[in-house]
Amino acid sequence: MVDKNFMTITIIMPNYNGVHLLEKNLPHVVAAAKHFTKGEIDIVISDDHSIDNSLAFLESFSKSEKTISIYITSNKGLQGFSCNVNNAVRHAKGDILLLLNTDVIPERDFIAPLVEGFSDEKVFAIGCLDETTDDEGKPRKYGRSFGSWKRGFVVHESADAEASDKTFWVSCGSGAFRRDLWEKLHGLDELYNPFYWEDIDLSYRAVKSGYTIRFEKKSVVTHLHEVGAIKKNFSSNKVTTTAYRNQIIFIWKNITDSDLILKNILWLPYYVVKTLLSGDTNFVAGLFAAILLLPKIRKSKLTAMHTFVLSDKVVLNKQKI
Repeated sequence: MVDKNFMTITIIMPNYNGVHLLEKNLPHVVAAAKHFTKGEIDIVISDDHSIDNSLAFLESFSKSEKTISIYITSNKGLQGFSCNVNNAVRHAKGDILLLLNTDVIPERDFIAPLVEGFSDEKVFAIGCLDETTDDEGKPRKYGRSFGSWKRGFVVHESADAEASDKTFWVSCGSGAFRRDLWEKLHGLDELYNPFYWEDIDLSYRAVKSGYTIRFEKKSVVTHLHEVGAIKKNFSSNKVTTTAYRNQIIFIWKNITDSDLILKNILWLPYYVVKTLLSGDTNFVAGLFAAILLLPKIRKSKLTAMHTFVLSDKVVLNKQKI
């Protein structure tokens, strides 16, 4: 059991071509780490083969920082978000893994309310309240979500951040995770590289394995999605196709209720025809990419099932108010 009066925490920041974000946001992360007085904190920054000046900046910054240990690791080639985070975890010292994307600016006091819930040994992860703006530039609070089964797929949508501490998933861009359970669940599934659905997958597997996840509205960060690595470095078609592929992988890997498996199979032709008629080929491209990964998906599913104790219907009902 984690002692809530004294915790060891590793802040993990995966980076890819984000020197402009690191220069602005890393000092805020360090300030928050110094503000937390109920434990020891170190920082691990894993760079995914950036071609900007990220490594030069990180080396200079880490040498100048005298009070917080900052460890920098770099991948030899571009590997993707899941691989990059898993690599960072291997160098972590803390019992709690606090994951922050480089486009996240934490409030100075965000750590204490986030980690208090880990005194309950069944809690696997706790998510932050993200303050951001919508497509129209209006302020928005999110970080809490609902998940449901619709037309053959699991879908997720934002939920009222003030209403409850229940959530469907905890983001690996702004959330804390119990390390021993992270390792028991084998961390992020690298099938989802380069991005998307890997943290939904991890949260879902944790709940299906009998653990709990929570949302903490007192732990506030500002999340600048529009300037993050995905929007900056990948085309909209690549992003959409990857999202479709990974949504399909999620179903084929995690769903074990036989009636839901059948419904997914029956709905797939509908989505293929619908998207082709609309001129959108991204779903078909995503489906084809998932089919090519079927042997790996099956292997990953067999591994995940060893810890499952709940049905899919129970899991999907757990986050409801």
